[in-house]
Amino acid sequence: MTLTAERTRTPPARRTPRTGRQGRETLILMLPALVPVLVFSVGPLLYGVFLAFTDARSGRNAETSFVGLANFGDLLTDGDFWASFRIGMIWAVSVTVLQFAASLGLALLLNENLRFRAFARVLVLVPWAMPPVVIGLMWRLVYHPNAGILNSVLTDLGLLSHDVDWLNDFSVALPAVIVVGVWTGMPQTTVVLLAGLQGVPKELYEAGHMDGASTWRRFWNITLPQLRPVIVTITSLDFVWNINQFGLVYVLTQGGPGGQTRLPMLFAYEEAFRYGFFGYAATLGVAIVIVVLAVLGVYLWRQMREVG
Repeated sequence: MTLTAERTRTPPARRTPRTGRQGRETLILMLPALVPVLVFSVGPLLYGVFLAFTDARSGRNAETSFVGLANFGDLLTDGDFWASFRIGMIWAVSVTVLQFAASLGLALLLNENLRFRAFARVLVLVPWAMPPVVIGLMWRLVYHPNAGILNSVLTDLGLLSHDVDWLNDFSVALPAVIVVGVWTGMPQTTVVLLAGLQGVPKELYEAGHMDGASTWRRFWNITLPQLRPVIVTITSLDFVWNINQFGLVYVLTQGGPGGQTRLPMLFAYEEAFRYGFFGYAATLGVAIVIVVLAVLGVYLWRQMREVG
């Protein structure tokens, strides 16, 4: 006797199409997060771009008119802008490179199984927890020509024969500020690189050790390639943060001496709030954004090309 078994097929669950009501409810739930972004980020950004095409000035009854690309034309022939742009690029590139090198060395050290490693990792975050104004005031005391600890230590070591006014000397003001920038930005870079190091598989180092690779070869052929995505990300972010630096350098030198540390953001600040040229200052901001996007675009394109 042949038995025929009947198969019972369970119909697939029907997908409920997303209705307009659900979309509205989702939008309502997102509003508390979207409104602050639109009001405090997107809104001022768009208004700043608009001001870049006007001759807006300070004054209650000052009239504002549309001038098109006139501000950008003036910018191209402004020697003060190009001087501040040169200083800004020297600052941003120097701080980013030195910051990365120092942070990578510190991250490699903190990744080792050392005593008091947890305490050392907490100490690394100290500069990150300090406001830029406090950092600036603290380093002004360190660099003080008469009472600063730096001159005292270097004099005791016989490296200086006279006190140096670090923040007012034309030859050392910018390097002195760069040192502060590197010290300030090291924590976040170190934390990111340390997280990347902890994600590198231990098996790769064990295989390299068994093949007889030296410590340097393991670092060059294993650590750096594994950290490449992290390095590209953090150096890009550091460059953006550094080129837009304002508060720290303003507290340290206010752009002096003689404009030797006047970064582009300080120059834009002076144009807006010292001289009252809001439209021209907005043009400076837009130009810096364009330059930063172009530099980052080339950098990321080259990095992705090497990876591919």
